[in-house]
Amino acid sequence: MNSQYVIILIFASVFGGVVFYNYYFGRKALVKRKLKKATGKKVSDFVSGDIAKVVGKIEIVGEPLIAPLSGRQCAYYYVLVEQERSTGKSSSWETLIEEEVEGEFMIRDGRYRAHINSDNIKSYLVQDREYSSGLGDDATEVLEKYLQAHGEKSTGLFNFNKTIRYKEGVLEQDEFMAVIGRGEWKNASQINLPDSYGRVLTICSTEKEPVYLSDDPDTVETAYSELSTSGVL
Repeated sequence: MNSQYVIILIFASVFGGVVFYNYYFGRKALVKRKLKKATGKKVSDFVSGDIAKVVGKIEIVGEPLIAPLSGRQCAYYYVLVEQERSTGKSSSWETLIEEEVEGEFMIRDGRYRAHINSDNIKSYLVQDREYSSGLGDDATEVLEKYLQAHGEKSTGLFNFNKTIRYKEGVLEQDEFMAVIGRGEWKNASQINLPDSYGRVLTICSTEKEPVYLSDDPDTVETAYSELSTSGVL
């Protein structure tokens, strides 16, 4: 076989493998798959120790977080910053910064609340804010400050702009989200919440799996549809 064809086949195989890995094992695919397969329950139907999916509205506890790129108040944010790297005839995106920050929040299902334990979370947030900087497009002051805070900068050799893209996703007050984990009923004071919250379901990770959560509209709508069809809602 011609060596040129061998090289093409090897390249195609590697490329196909990368695409398949990202499609099946990437953050988005993994979280959505876990949530899709999980059994859904209303918060009020949980018995301590149950592992199930809950859908509800986000309720921020205390002071909200401020998303670093958009300045939005939120309960949780995820930021991904990537730089384009060129190698001859091809180019790829290399991760410069990946930051995920959790605040104190719960989700409300009717008059019941579930508190999300942040010790071990795997999330997929819709990245609804995107920014860029590069040739002829300087990074804004906000973007530059964010890069510098993480030991990076928007310029490189001879002070030329690097080609960088910035993505941000957040969980905001009253936004709908879906979450799966192990539920444990606790008094609010046991998890450092005001006594006025009464009994709260804490959603936490298991020995084998983290807490999975997402605000992806398809995932949330599918979860609601499943609960309605099963008679839970």
